[in-house]
Amino acid sequence: MGRLDGRVAIVTGAGRGIGRSVALLLASQGASVVVNDLGTALDGSGSDATPAQQVVAEIGEAGGKALASVADVSDHGAAEALIAAAVEEFGRLDVLVNVAGILRDRMVFSMSEQEWDDVIRVHLKGTFNTTKFAAAHWRSLREESAQNRIINFTSVSGLHGAPGQPNYAAAKMGIVGLTYSCANALGKYGVTANAVSPGAATRMTESVPAGRRRSVTASDAERSPGNVAPVVAYLASGQSGWINGQIVSARGFEVALYNTPEPVIRIVGTGPWDVDALAVQVERAFGPALGRRA
Repeated sequence: MGRLDGRVAIVTGAGRGIGRSVALLLASQGASVVVNDLGTALDGSGSDATPAQQVVAEIGEAGGKALASVADVSDHGAAEALIAAAVEEFGRLDVLVNVAGILRDRMVFSMSEQEWDDVIRVHLKGTFNTTKFAAAHWRSLREESAQNRIINFTSVSGLHGAPGQPNYAAAKMGIVGLTYSCANALGKYGVTANAVSPGAATRMTESVPAGRRRSVTASDAERSPGNVAPVVAYLASGQSGWINGQIVSARGFEVALYNTPEPVIRIVGTGPWDVDALAVQVERAFGPALGRRA
């Protein structure tokens, strides 16, 4: 029995990095997963169906259910078709995880209009596009008791203002505002919306010049994208409905909740999180701050 048995999830940007780790873990926990990835280069150029197909193959080999998608989430119509494909293939949709993104780094005084527009389009508009059509689907069902989930991805680049990433930082903070708005608007349709701020070694983080990277002292194990996935898995579950409109940081073996009466509430482990063990810790540490009843 998995924590996500019977649930259906879409994960964008799921062909590599954090998105891939999320898709694999959600599937291992029992979810049917639409693995969406356009398969572009880091700057958004080109396309390749291979990354999404490989993740689907991994899920299938492990006994799970998955569907590959190369829909461009920054395209309004393609995002609508992505949501429809999940419902058509698996009969429902419970979870939307928006991870997809690109980088076009430049100092603000050197950034071109195209570099600005492209990053905003993929990150912020892409998150809006998928969210809009998922929300419209859930609204059509009008099930206030449902356990539907929107899980977006923000970044410390936005929360702290990375100097060489004005476009990326703006997009990631825009996603925070979008998340808060959805959290306040969609409860009547059984939807919660939260944002995850991850810390992991990916091709995005490795592309940032050394002089502009935040100081990192974590081990390779702590920087694994797989450490972010258990947090997403818990938020995707039917047991996380008490968390709504929050920024959850997942960095190494530390999980923190930001949008609470206290500035930061942290839980720290000694190794990779098990989803069930993490759930116990999250509920114990974060529940009182959010007024959750035992």
